[in-house]
Amino acid sequence: MADTLLDDVGALLRETADQVVLPLFRKLDDADVSEKAPGELVTVADRRAEEMISAALRRLRPGSVVVGEEGVADDPTLLEHLGGRADVWLVDPIDGTSNFVAGRQPFALMVALQTGGEPAAAWVLDPLAGTLAVARAGEGTWLDGRPLRTGDRAPTLDALRGAAMSHALPPAARARVEAGGARLGELLPGQHCAGREYLDVLTGDQDFVLFWRTLPWDHAPGSLLVRAAGGVARRFDGADYHPAGEGHGLLVAASERIWTAAREALLGAG
Repeated sequence: MADTLLDDVGALLRETADQVVLPLFRKLDDADVSEKAPGELVTVADRRAEEMISAALRRLRPGSVVVGEEGVADDPTLLEHLGGRADVWLVDPIDGTSNFVAGRQPFALMVALQTGGEPAAAWVLDPLAGTLAVARAGEGTWLDGRPLRTGDRAPTLDALRGAAMSHALPPAARARVEAGGARLGELLPGQHCAGREYLDVLTGDQDFVLFWRTLPWDHAPGSLLVRAAGGVARRFDGADYHPAGEGHGLLVAASERIWTAAREALLGAG
């Protein structure tokens, strides 16, 4: 029997967007939005979407564990599964919740599958654009059904275009990144949606993106998408990103050459 996992989860995300997320876009009441932590918003759409996605993923892989953003907010011990060998689903039901609450785009639905302790497959859906990216480790990345490669991109330094979440950086690092951005073609402020940033690296709208916060549900899907397409997702010190890893700082680029050039410009060679 053919393995239909990539198609099945992609269809699940589209169904969830159509049935749960988009019907509430720009239709939230005050009672539909709350803070799960200071400055961290959650909506009824986040919770309902995670419930729908999680139930379906468990049916697809009986015995698997779901580590969802909203589930972890209620039970942080779920993160311990990331260091194990079981099948683990990482779920961000609405990435870019602040955009969703404000009635603006972009926002995304994201899932990653980890097997044997390593990322195995990933999905990111921008429901307003209709764009779906999927990947399987060792096999490749597909954007709206078309195979995609980014690893041969090598623009000159003054043509590089990318985003940096500089508002979240410590002051010294922020100053360094903003000063280094003057050497590039364009340094963007970010879209408050990691999923869209990753999609833009895949499409070529951006060559790189720099993050400070590296929560696993925000970056497990996108980092695998970029890597499987020939790109790079590494910590500032050059270590490959892993969802179970702790710490801050992540630089993602469409190719090895872009990563090296962007890191030196924004963070220095040391």
